[in-house]
Amino acid sequence: MIGERAFKLDMVSVRLVKDAPILSGVRIISPESAVEAMGSVMSEIDREVVAVINLKADGTPINASFVSMGTINAALTEPRELLKASILSNAANVIMVHNHPSGDLTPSKQDISLTNRMIEVFSLMGMPLLDHVIVGGDNKSFYSLKQKGKVVFEPNKVYSGFIDSLKFQSVAEERPDGIVAADWRKETLGYGNVHEGRFDVSKKR
Repeated sequence: MIGERAFKLDMVSVRLVKDAPILSGVRIISPESAVEAMGSVMSEIDREVVAVINLKADGTPINASFVSMGTINAALTEPRELLKASILSNAANVIMVHNHPSGDLTPSKQDISLTNRMIEVFSLMGMPLLDHVIVGGDNKSFYSLKQKGKVVFEPNKVYSGFIDSLKFQSVAEERPDGIVAADWRKETLGYGNVHEGRFDVSKKR
């Protein structure tokens, strides 16, 4: 029984830890300025890495964070890793930068898919993704997914409907009139799934 044994629940906190600075106070408002800030650093790395530049509303960089380091031709990235530093930094806007050590700047299907996904996720958090820039091994050129039109960036678009598409586990909530939470949401707010069955609050469990 849970009540018969004592246990401790560890308390944790998440804080930003500053590394050596590589950015200046110059506003980053274009892929060129993003490459100027991060390109030389990323071009020295012999495997794919993904970084986010967190910006103030006027484009002034707050910080940058390396969120993923992969192999020579791939970098696995999860949205939660991309979001961490941006949320803690209270970023107004974000730019993604990653490198292709081979020098071939052509975005892969995975690059495009991740970008589309992160446009929605960052917008949902109120931090628009402004661009995703790919730099080459020698940092002499770059590929802006926004400039090339590979992906549609819409900073002002709000993906409010995105929440409804998320697959959360349903939790039934008993209400005085015997209506479960999903039914109440549909009847009161006009959205959600109406279930056939309803709870009988008089039924013993």
